[in-house]
Amino acid sequence: MRKSVFILLMALLVRVTPSVLAQTGDLKAVWETDTTIRTPESVLFDPGQKILYVACINGGPSLDNKGSFIAKVGLDGKVIKLKFAENLNSTKGMGILGDKLYVTEMNQVAEIALSSGKILNRYPIAGAKFLNDIAVDAKKKIVYITDSGNGQVWALTNGKTSEVLSGAPLKGTNGLLFENDQVLIGNGDGTLYTMNPATKQLGTIAKVTGGIDGIVALGKKEYIVTEWSGKIWHVKADGSTDLKLDTTKEKINSADVGYNPATKTLYVPTFFHNTVKAYSLK
Repeated sequence: MRKSVFILLMALLVRVTPSVLAQTGDLKAVWETDTTIRTPESVLFDPGQKILYVACINGGPSLDNKGSFIAKVGLDGKVIKLKFAENLNSTKGMGILGDKLYVTEMNQVAEIALSSGKILNRYPIAGAKFLNDIAVDAKKKIVYITDSGNGQVWALTNGKTSEVLSGAPLKGTNGLLFENDQVLIGNGDGTLYTMNPATKQLGTIAKVTGGIDGIVALGKKEYIVTEWSGKIWHVKADGSTDLKLDTTKEKINSADVGYNPATKTLYVPTFFHNTVKAYSLK
């Protein structure tokens, strides 16, 4: 891939901002995987099986990349199965609905059997440029998807896709979370929005310094959000923010994180660093 094209694609993944703050040390490192985890973009904690799914781009995010895969990793950081699902295209965000795992590719959503890792279906999204994160409303059986390239939010329901929201102020939409009948959206300008799915009305929760990649809920309207460049923020119930970790100077990324609320463990995919790091958040 030409260098200029790759830089453009990375800008679509999330807007990267310069490092202006030092690492705070508020998160305690627990373990780190080996580097067979190639270009990990997203980590999803499965409470049922008590394992982690890791979406590995395995190269650059482009339509030409057909070598992406999903890895299964134990809660001790040991790789259980490196290529649980493979032959995917630039995998990023994931979500579980029933007995299926959904993962974004560049312009479609892949549906994977949790029992076998077999790809069951693919759902193209019309005009999609850079599909990114996923969030699931398990009650209504809706899979929400962001398109960072178009600044959109989509829905996949019963095998059919539909646009949910687009246009200003959405731009570079990335991180998604479904909580308490609301869809939280991480915008490219660092704004964390909440959206009412029925009315499509947006509200602002907080703002950080750069595009929001990952969002996890801590309870009581508190969240952890990440910036791909290496910053991890604690968003408090009053909308104030606290920088928990900044590894931008070390050039260690923090992409779409997973979280185990039972152990208060945060799982951070480091992208170009080719590992997943676990941190204790207490």
